[in-house]
Amino acid sequence: LDSPKGWVARHVHRYVETDGKSGHRWSGVSTLLLTTRGRKTGKLRRTALIYGRDGDRYLVVASSGGSRSHPSWYLNLSVNPEVHVQVGADRFDARAVTTSPKERPRVWRLMASIWPEYDRYQKRTAREIPVVVIERKG
Repeated sequence: LDSPKGWVARHVHRYVETDGKSGHRWSGVSTLLLTTRGRKTGKLRRTALIYGRDGDRYLVVASSGGSRSHPSWYLNLSVNPEVHVQVGADRFDARAVTTSPKERPRVWRLMASIWPEYDRYQKRTAREIPVVVIERKG
């Protein structure tokens, strides 16, 4: 199941349909597709997210635009960190975990340099917005 948000669902559809040729770059940044398993339903859920790189690892931010609650995809991977990822035409299984409190400041700065809105999102909410590290399996 793709994101219920119309524009995100359209982005995901275009991304999948073109093997990432259309959709990998969005508003000047790179995006990936993240598929998690629903924590309540067990159904596979897919969304598009801005990403950064930290060596071989991918980074995504659970910002939800600075809302008071974490996005569903983040809640899902918190229960089941085994995920599927598509970056351009590359598809792979991975493990996604929240960065440690020690590591978060460094990777937050990296992600905010890619998408400065993250700093504004953080100011909108009392929750600490998580940064997630995605590591390819195998």
